[in-house]
Amino acid sequence: MIELRSRVPGGPIEQKWDKHRFEVKLVNPANKRKYTILMVGSGLGGASAAASLSELGYNVKCFCFQDSPRRAHSIAAQGGINAAKNYRNDGDSIYRLFYDTVKGGDFRSREANVYRLAQLSVEIIDQCVAQGVPFAREYGGLLANRSFGGAQVSRTFYARGQTGQQLLLGAYQQMQKEIDRGGVTMFPRTEMLDLIVIDGRARGIVTRDMVSGKISCHVGDAVVLGTGGYGNVFYLSTNAKGSNATAIWRAYKRGAAFANPCFTQIHPTCIPVSGEYQSKLTLMSESLRNDGRVWVPKQAGDKRPPGQIPDSQRDYYLERKYPSFGNLAPRDIASRAAKEVCDEQRGVGEGGLGVYLDFADAIRRLGERTIRDRYGNLFEMYQRITDENPYQVPMRIYPAVHYTMGGLWVDYNLMSTIPGLHVIGEANFSDHGANRLGASALMQGLADGYFILPVTIGDYLGSAKLDPIDASHPECQRAVGEVMTYTERLLAINGKRTVDSFHRELGKLMWDYCGMARTAEGLRQALSQIPLLRAEFWRNVNVPGSATELNQALEKAGRVADFLELGELMCRDALHREESCGGHFRMEYQTPDGEALRNDDEYAYVAAWEYMGLDREPVLQKEELEFEYVSLAQRSYK
Repeated sequence: MIELRSRVPGGPIEQKWDKHRFEVKLVNPANKRKYTILMVGSGLGGASAAASLSELGYNVKCFCFQDSPRRAHSIAAQGGINAAKNYRNDGDSIYRLFYDTVKGGDFRSREANVYRLAQLSVEIIDQCVAQGVPFAREYGGLLANRSFGGAQVSRTFYARGQTGQQLLLGAYQQMQKEIDRGGVTMFPRTEMLDLIVIDGRARGIVTRDMVSGKISCHVGDAVVLGTGGYGNVFYLSTNAKGSNATAIWRAYKRGAAFANPCFTQIHPTCIPVSGEYQSKLTLMSESLRNDGRVWVPKQAGDKRPPGQIPDSQRDYYLERKYPSFGNLAPRDIASRAAKEVCDEQRGVGEGGLGVYLDFADAIRRLGERTIRDRYGNLFEMYQRITDENPYQVPMRIYPAVHYTMGGLWVDYNLMSTIPGLHVIGEANFSDHGANRLGASALMQGLADGYFILPVTIGDYLGSAKLDPIDASHPECQRAVGEVMTYTERLLAINGKRTVDSFHRELGKLMWDYCGMARTAEGLRQALSQIPLLRAEFWRNVNVPGSATELNQALEKAGRVADFLELGELMCRDALHREESCGGHFRMEYQTPDGEALRNDDEYAYVAAWEYMGLDREPVLQKEELEFEYVSLAQRSYK
């Protein structure tokens, strides 16, 4: 039975992190060279952690499945990164960012972690500016800010619509410097397929070279997972097609608790689905809602072109329902509002699953040049995909799966329930509760990688007694053998259906029953159908090719097999949580005006699931959440 020990330090919340840094064990510089850390993932969290740990003197091995760390999915982040700098002098502060994040997450996050994130946000910007990240600036040269959902201040730093790319290049160049120095050894085109646990501690990983097919064992003194989220369980999402849950799922099956798997985020501004042939969706940055106005026709079934619908016959529904925040309502609320008007047959576009994001007023007020300077690359991307000019006609948008707040459970040190296994960024559950505010993902990834993990991993290494091991250790050999057997089993099925057909069917089940709106009946339906689909997968999937070559079908098969298990856990978690909070919206639990209705008396906890075996139900462990600084209250953005 696992034990959840959050290890949150005592004392006033604003002093916890400084106190903790003083109390953790240290590793002196000469001894750091004796330790090897395995870093899985090279996005913002992984690259920043690998560079920082190497600069401290540790030996780092970094693994990514892309051909270059520059292709990590962090590059796709568009709108910006939050920091409580208060450059606008509009009332922002560390405490306000902390409060907005806890409230935005619908009071389902750990206060101490969130406050630390807000504290470190100001240091992230200084770090990135020093690296040369080209943040947008005002005419006078000061860094520019804009607003994002769930906040009434402007605290988001940005680089047009390419913020993730520029931040990733900053972290990448730091890591590249350490690769050149010899502190980081990079393993591109390499996928982690299992975690090696020896004497109860994470000591290595099993990987597959995706070009040659070679399966290898890598050992070290600690393992760090920075592998992102699991949104692709839905098949259609804004995530890159390669994004997957295999690393965290295999760690879960080795004993790492999985926290709040049903907390998934639906982003309100994405290009709508255009056909069944589609394999992914495209995000349009939340920053567009600074100047774009969201509306639908007031009259159901109104199919006139948008330019022919007068203002008096338009429903600017976010401005009407949430006047205090308007078009910058949080993502979960804006997404459900879009679904609601489309369910009323007032949606736009083919199929009626879309709403307008209109920039006409902003262009009249500010001029097209200003809008082009702010969002030019986003407008160009939209026009290339839809063949519609958003400077002349409104964009059509609809919610889509974007981010996952759930992930492996971690303590205050970012360590999982397996000693030595640390988890950073979107791969863990720690900071966002049931709903992430826009522009906070980049903030968390860089806070974890640059500032938190380099401190806390030393506490583990300085206190653990680790015996020397190598790849000949029996546990290493056993893990490699199990991976080989698993791979051979996939290739030997020789069925009639493609991997993608199973993934698409699973994605539809997840979207229909565990998507924007959930019911007990629908979740039970999913829990009865997913095991049947999984059984058919292992009986009838076709994986062509061999294990000793580049084989993308084999890569997909392993990932979809994991999704088929993860999807069931997500539905189980959603069924057990009999309340609505943030992105988890149970239709049975809503206020009279259709907002999420929490049950704080029974569900103010982190749900951490312990793996007991494929055919056995996982065990629920609870970390009770305490709210000392932010009072529990019904969220209101009206």
